[in-house]
Amino acid sequence: MPAKINFEKMQLASQFLDPRQDFKSISTEFQVRIDPLTGRTGHFSHFGAIKPQKLDLAKYNDPEIKGFCPFCGEFKTKVTPKFLPELIPKGRLSQGEALLVPNIQPYDIYSSVAIMTNEHVVPLEEFTDKILFDSFSVGVKFLQRVKAFDPSLPYAIMTWNYMPPSGGGLVHPHQQYFTSATPGNQYTDEFNASQAFYNTYQADFWSELIASEQVNNERYLGQVGSGHWLVPFVSSGVLGEVMCIFPNVFCIEEFTDANITDLVKGLQLIFRYFLDNDIYSFNASLFWGVKGQKFFPAHLRIIPRTSLNTRDFAPDSNFFQLLLGEPLCVVMPEDLCKDVKKYFEQKS
Repeated sequence: MPAKINFEKMQLASQFLDPRQDFKSISTEFQVRIDPLTGRTGHFSHFGAIKPQKLDLAKYNDPEIKGFCPFCGEFKTKVTPKFLPELIPKGRLSQGEALLVPNIQPYDIYSSVAIMTNEHVVPLEEFTDKILFDSFSVGVKFLQRVKAFDPSLPYAIMTWNYMPPSGGGLVHPHQQYFTSATPGNQYTDEFNASQAFYNTYQADFWSELIASEQVNNERYLGQVGSGHWLVPFVSSGVLGEVMCIFPNVFCIEEFTDANITDLVKGLQLIFRYFLDNDIYSFNASLFWGVKGQKFFPAHLRIIPRTSLNTRDFAPDSNFFQLLLGEPLCVVMPEDLCKDVKKYFEQKS
């Protein structure tokens, strides 16, 4: 019987006369990989050509640069909107420093922003377990309440843009939580492919992926409580990607405080790796499946973001991602796994 999950890659090369070597003929290799779930491809090249650029975080507190922030001080209750009372009786949800409010520029019918901290600028090392737990907690509570209030929007999503290279509109730490009938192409492709895999094999792709990666041990990072951390075979980010899968947690209704605690513990290990490697920005998404299915578990994706340099501040995305819809990565997943795995081996 053929393997349920195949890791396909094409090793290719481009030949040219190199002026750096007196126009000697050389061959430069690159790789194209096929995502084992969706069948979408990703390019791996320019190895080592892009390095994370340091951010001067202190400058974001300068009044001239900071400008007006609706999440700071008294503004976060004076100028942010409130939910309709039939959805959130008190208008907003709060826990610790976290305050969840409606997104004044909503992504969907029920769209929220979790203001994570009182401080405007929060370096990664200052995200305590409590700050992270409270932020995820108010977001999960919101999504659970929305699903009970209006189950017609089946998909629940968390997104997080941290620091300007991520495309975030505000430096002040915040996350977005929303439900939707149209959750985006990445989610839709994964969901449909997971369902097709389940129909073919009567097995959950994600659990099979965890088992397979544990055996080959090239991209598996480790387990933190209920979460399994790994580096995907095809990376979404230029500087790679890390994923956390919660097997047997298939919908937002099943996501518990214990899952949040485990997620926070794992994220802190990733943040330690980021700090040691001068990574100051990232995008993250947390997807939950639809209640009643057993093929699409909750999973987090996090990708580092940077500028190509601090002269032009050219972004790390280009025509590959934006026009071709093709991930481009300058780090091999297996190499990234070796670098990050050290932090999981030291977690205890």
